[in-house]
Amino acid sequence: MHNKNISSVLKSVSKPGRYIGGEFNSVIKNKEEVGVRFAFCFPDTYEIGMSNLGVRILYDVLNKDKDVWCERVYAPWTDMKEKMEEYSIPLSAVESGDSLDKFDLVAFSLQYEMCYTTTLAMLKLAGFPIWAKDRAEDCPIIIGGGPCVYNSEPVAEFFDLINIGEGEEVLLEICHLYKQMKEDGSYTRSAFLRAASHIEGVYIPSLYEVAYNEDGTLKEYKPLFDDVPAKIKKRIVADMDKAPYPEKLVMPYIETVHDRIVLEIYRGCIRGCRFCQAGMVYRPIREKSVETLCKQAKCLYDNTGYDEISLISLSISDYSSLPELTDSLLEWTDASHVSLSLPSLRIDSFSEELMKKVSSVRTGGITFAPEAGTQRLRDVINKNVCEEDLMRSVGIAFRGGKSNVKLYFMNGLPTETDEDIIGISDLAKKVVGQYFALPKPERPKGLGVTVSVSCFVPKPFTPFQWEKQDTFDELIRKQELLKSAITDRRIKYAYHDAKVSFIEAVLARGDRRLAPAIAYLADKGQMFDAWDEYFNYDLWIEAFEKCGIDPAFYTSRGFGLDEVLPWDIIDIGVTKSFLRRERDKAYEGKTTPSCAEHCSGCGANKLGGNNRWCK
Repeated sequence: MHNKNISSVLKSVSKPGRYIGGEFNSVIKNKEEVGVRFAFCFPDTYEIGMSNLGVRILYDVLNKDKDVWCERVYAPWTDMKEKMEEYSIPLSAVESGDSLDKFDLVAFSLQYEMCYTTTLAMLKLAGFPIWAKDRAEDCPIIIGGGPCVYNSEPVAEFFDLINIGEGEEVLLEICHLYKQMKEDGSYTRSAFLRAASHIEGVYIPSLYEVAYNEDGTLKEYKPLFDDVPAKIKKRIVADMDKAPYPEKLVMPYIETVHDRIVLEIYRGCIRGCRFCQAGMVYRPIREKSVETLCKQAKCLYDNTGYDEISLISLSISDYSSLPELTDSLLEWTDASHVSLSLPSLRIDSFSEELMKKVSSVRTGGITFAPEAGTQRLRDVINKNVCEEDLMRSVGIAFRGGKSNVKLYFMNGLPTETDEDIIGISDLAKKVVGQYFALPKPERPKGLGVTVSVSCFVPKPFTPFQWEKQDTFDELIRKQELLKSAITDRRIKYAYHDAKVSFIEAVLARGDRRLAPAIAYLADKGQMFDAWDEYFNYDLWIEAFEKCGIDPAFYTSRGFGLDEVLPWDIIDIGVTKSFLRRERDKAYEGKTTPSCAEHCSGCGANKLGGNNRWCK
């Protein structure tokens, strides 16, 4: 840590290890010898940001380029923020301790809609204008990326440039363009942004005019110049075996949320759950080979010494070579006392063989996601699992010594009835019954079944993108209905705050007219809305009222099937006609098979990628 101002207040804040830098494997370069200084900002705490795989990958990618130095920036916790404001200490990077005005490009990873206020708070701490239009010529280029930018419109006017899709290749292209224009003397902010708009996957919000109809719906997005694309095509990494992956990880001084080796198995999902945005926007499916994965795992173990490897993807059990992979890893992990964990197992793919191989099922608990309480509603959402799958899986888990089962559900799903809500309670009771169906000597001790229920948020680029969200009162009524139906003391009921889900839906489905409300909150000092203790529903409602926004316009109204949607300017590969077909099938109660069984023509094959399904 080279920032003496921050060092002077470390004794007066919690967890000073968040701010000191100097971690093992962090990258230090001579700033006088690089052409581009890149600040990678994560709008949450150090502990969460250090656990993010995307940040780890892109930090490694950028720093492998000799002309780029990428440094990390995290949101200061509230106690540090107060000290920074009190002593006029600007937000700085972890590696060099330099303030962000010393950088060329400042990028934010937007992982969750509720991080928007934290993003603006960080811009203010850095001393930057929050509105892109107000930034001077010498201000760094502010970049947005991450899953939220598939509908970036609510925050579009705060960013100079937005990266749509995967960043491994496009961020380097942006850096190289910046360096070239600086060196040849052609750089101005406007010239750079105009040139960057020609890079596939780059969206420059200021280069588009947005028009609205008299009823408040969107009319059109119109490029201001002929050379600016009418639609932005997302970027993907086509060959995952050739995709860059870190050989070393920055080792934190304090405990982080996921303090382990994280091994990305593949991208995309062969399933087509109709509520799931990730399953659509990360298509097409692209797997890594067993050989590549084993090499990456061993390399990371040798360079970090971690004793746990977590295999991650949207659905681990759908990896086509999972038995071969786990067998290959176990050849050396058992001897080295390294445990394997698989956090995303599907009910219909869970087996006794898998349970014996991985640590996540040697512990006392396991999680499954039926999502809905009745088969009718599971067919509507295309979950493609049945009650028998769940009973078989929990039976295996109980026989394998697991005593705690967590079940994930949603309420407020399209076509949902009270019968579907009661069905959640009935399913949980049947799980308890499955436990007692085992002979007493075979039962693990301390049975516990947790029912965790979140509120449905209709997300962009899903078959349910047109649907309305239940009103706040209706979501609360359904939560209370389920609460009254659960009478078994062995079943614990947890549910998500409906107020947060309401605001999340507004932001997920909103357009540029929401920006003044978010800016209003930033001016009030609001941040960390993703944390329960700092989320302020009343302040959000106040912001909407002050800015003349009716939040119900984006939630309980629903969207017309022929309406121009805020995210229509983005091309994710999956076609709107496919999403419409899937919506129609939902209302007919018809399911769609997985990509492994049958190609349903979603359109993602046009993006390429080395996968066995999209041809």
